[in-house]
Amino acid sequence: MPETAKQKIGLRERKKAKTMASVQMHALRLFQEKGYHATTVEQIAEAAEISPSTFFRYFATKEDVVLTDNYDPLLVDAFDNQSPELSPLQAVRNAMISGITEITDEEWETTRQRNQLIMAVPELRAAAMNNLTQMMHLLTQMVAKRLGRSSDDPAIRTFGGVIVGVNISLMDYSAEVTRLEFAKLLEEALEVVEKGLIIE
Repeated sequence: MPETAKQKIGLRERKKAKTMASVQMHALRLFQEKGYHATTVEQIAEAAEISPSTFFRYFATKEDVVLTDNYDPLLVDAFDNQSPELSPLQAVRNAMISGITEITDEEWETTRQRNQLIMAVPELRAAAMNNLTQMMHLLTQMVAKRLGRSSDDPAIRTFGGVIVGVNISLMDYSAEVTRLEFAKLLEEALEVVEKGLIIE
């Protein structure tokens, strides 16, 4: 692909991410002010200075404005850049923690508010299961590629489920702590997994 075409794609993706972040920011503010159920897509679009049709180009539903993020490609990239000498668990741990420590405080605040809403609104909790399942599939594909094995391998599928389980166990905390405190909690939880889930 010519360099100019790559630059155009990169610019388009950055513009898309910026618009999505702006819409989410306005949506979260309105959810706090009016409540999730009382806030309409039309109100979110008006606050973000876009049309409702533009809103639906970025988010399929009102639920998606809470559930969607752009962090998966960053996780994959960070994982692929880990030393081949590390175990899959060590590589995932490093990739996840680096992702948390490298985002801005503003991005963490958005993440914190999103998780708070997900835990508080029953339909968002239910819809989040789809995202968590997708995350499990992403993790299994990442690890399978690293090890040269099938993503259907029971050990690799179990690994993906365990990492997602760790994230679920920490979602409550993410609404109350700073991003660096959360990174520490995540590291401690994954160290427990690395030791074989031995609880003394």
